[in-house]
This record gives sequence, structure tokens and C-alpha cells, in this order.
Amino acid sequence: MTRLLPVLLALLASPALAQPNVAPCDWRAAATNIAEPWAENTRTFANGEVRLAKMDVGEPAAGGFHLFVLSPPREEMGHRQCRIVSYDDTIGFAAIDFYGLGATYDPARGLMFTLPVQIANDSATGFVDALLSVTVNQATGEIGTRVDLGFD
Repeated sequence: MTRLLPVLLALLASPALAQPNVAPCDWRAAATNIAEPWAENTRTFANGEVRLAKMDVGEPAAGGFHLFVLSPPREEMGHRQCRIVSYDDTIGFAAIDFYGLGATYDPARGLMFTLPVQIANDSATGFVDALLSVTVNQATGEIGTRVDLGFD
């Protein structure tokens, strides 16, 4: 048991992880919700095949931002899949720092994006800095997500 104590303490001290929700596009993906200015809050990758956009739906004020993802594979009519990434299934992020968007490519996993975000804390008295990670596999259409809490 004494050998497990340091491991348990390290796990308790590590930043919490959350699994953001990835859903098919709905009203949150409307063009009217693209955060202004559009040119600064939307980017394309992979020769235009993948598009990310910061969406601002307004309410709730502490969770009105979502990430729009348009990516392959294409369906039979030629349209790309459309997905919305939110903090959970009912609320978005308190803030998304689109200027801080980072992108890399791993042939085994796909396009990997990181974005600084803020999440309203449970007590509703403030916000927690976090890092949103999104992986887009263009071949399979899989979109993986993760939020690491406590980053600035």
C-alpha cells in the first residue's frame, strides 16, 4: 500500500481531463453564429478539405462558444461531414482562443489541433483555463477530442 501512495497522490495532483461532445451539425452551425470577424475565426487545412470555425451562439454567456468542424469523408452527394465540438452535450466553452490555434499532422492519427479554451467552473464564480485537443482522421471521419484542465 505504501508503494501505491505516491502514485495515487500524483494522479490526484494531475489536471483533470474531460471528454468534449462531438455532435452532428445543428442550429449551432448556422453561418450567423460564426464569430466576428469571420476572417479571423475560421481556418482551412489539408488543401481546403478541413475547415474549423469558432461559433458564438450567445447564450449561455458562460458557455456560448463551440468549434465547427467540416471534414472528409464526403457523403454520396459530395458534402463533407459537419460536426460541432462542445464542452458537453448541453453547453459550449466560455471562451475559445482561435488566435492560439495550433495544428500538426501525424500520418497515423490525422490532423491534430489544439486550442486554448475557458470553461465555467462548477461554482459559477469564475472560469478554468484549459486546452482543447481535436484530432480529425480524414480517411475514417473519426473526430477525437479531449480537454486538459488547468492550462493557461
